[in-house]
Amino acid sequence: MTFIEFFIIGVGLSMDAFAVSVCKGLSIKKLSLKAPLIVGLYFGLFQALMPLAGYFLGINFKDYIVSFDHWISFVLLFAIGMNMIKESSDSSCETDNSLKFKTMVTLAIATSIDALAVGVTFAFLSVDIVSAVTIIGVTTFILSMLGVKIGNIFGTKYKQKAEFVGGVILILMGTKILIEHLFF
Repeated sequence: MTFIEFFIIGVGLSMDAFAVSVCKGLSIKKLSLKAPLIVGLYFGLFQALMPLAGYFLGINFKDYIVSFDHWISFVLLFAIGMNMIKESSDSSCETDNSLKFKTMVTLAIATSIDALAVGVTFAFLSVDIVSAVTIIGVTTFILSMLGVKIGNIFGTKYKQKAEFVGGVILILMGTKILIEHLFF
């Protein structure tokens, strides 16, 4: 996979974190650099660690499922994407302004579970996992910081659109993987 493909996957995966970041920004009355940094670090770190964990899980099972791995990749990315699209219609927004460890770890895990499944997919595709997790983590870090700022300024206007776009991106990437394996 190329840098652009990793970046696109990173953008898609980071949309949950972006949406939560927008809500965090909405709940913060006086925004300083501290809040966006904290939110970005938690979300970026977990979005990088989860695909790495998924990758190592997938590597252990790769030999057993190599003949249909592209279908697994497609189904996982499609399911995650559809779930994100479904969630994009939910207009609720968490407005807790807490940046405490327990709160942020819980949110970071919740927004990065899909990245675990993508990591399993990476194992089947034999990608450069260091590049992949670095690009995904940095992309999420930046978009999460922006999400806090956007939420603080504009509110929840972009939350639903971001989750919808993220879902579409993951579905398209899954479809691309399937087409490449079936026809090329």
